[in-house]
Amino acid sequence: MKLKHLAGAIAVWLGMVGATVAITPAQAHSAAPPSSGINNWNCKPSAAHPEPVVLVHGMGANAPVNFATLAPAIAADDNCVFMETYGTIWLGPAIGGLDSMRTSAATLARFVDRVRAATGAAKVNIVGHSEGTTVPAYYLKFLGGDTAVKKFIGFGSNFAGTTLYGLGPLAVALGFDDALNSGGCGACKEFLPGSDFLEDLNAGGVTVAGPQYTSIISTYDTVVVPYTSGRLAPAPNVKNIVLQQACGLDFSGHLGLAVDPNVASLVLRELDPSNRLRCVPYWALGL
Repeated sequence: MKLKHLAGAIAVWLGMVGATVAITPAQAHSAAPPSSGINNWNCKPSAAHPEPVVLVHGMGANAPVNFATLAPAIAADDNCVFMETYGTIWLGPAIGGLDSMRTSAATLARFVDRVRAATGAAKVNIVGHSEGTTVPAYYLKFLGGDTAVKKFIGFGSNFAGTTLYGLGPLAVALGFDDALNSGGCGACKEFLPGSDFLEDLNAGGVTVAGPQYTSIISTYDTVVVPYTSGRLAPAPNVKNIVLQQACGLDFSGHLGLAVDPNVASLVLRELDPSNRLRCVPYWALGL
């Protein structure tokens, strides 16, 4: 095991939790003003962008923190944008994505149904970060999302689990995985390679016919290890994008992707091909 990488992975996790704890429960669940286009339940999709966009955050985060910059950018491009913090346990509503991903996928299914009913849209587009790619993938494959979602765009994607440079196998060897699971973090154990959840998700392929899939991954990702865990098998409705191949001077790791202007530009282009990709030099040290 590379100790410096293990230490870095632990630091990333603690930093992510620390960032979300700084947001109060009230802030985590507060909706943006209706004029913002975010969580405005009176928003009606335009003819140019008929599918509302549902944002799905990552593990240990919450929706307002994870999408503090991306949500306004998508809304400003004439989209109705909706998001909620899912998968909360006894730690409170400021920290989400910890419950079993099967449970979280069912929560996402209900939220999408609510968005569709409120907006009158036949389908939505989903944009997710980290666990916000794994949970929607399960929803699309097993819970009827294939008929409710037109485009699924993920970044920092994780479909095959992560070893965290050996942290995952170490947790199993020491018995900590059961402690995490019994403590409420069902998703922690489900992200270990070979888990029952990942076996189900990958059996016969992660993707299904119908929705268009885009997965954006970074070679500098030190949370999803290996970063190729976010690569989807080739199919006519699948596009894999390595961030550094699209924007060569981008050095973002896992968490930095959430605020990366190049990722935002890629997401906007995938939502609407008339948007041009605009690359800028970008890095987020330690992320």
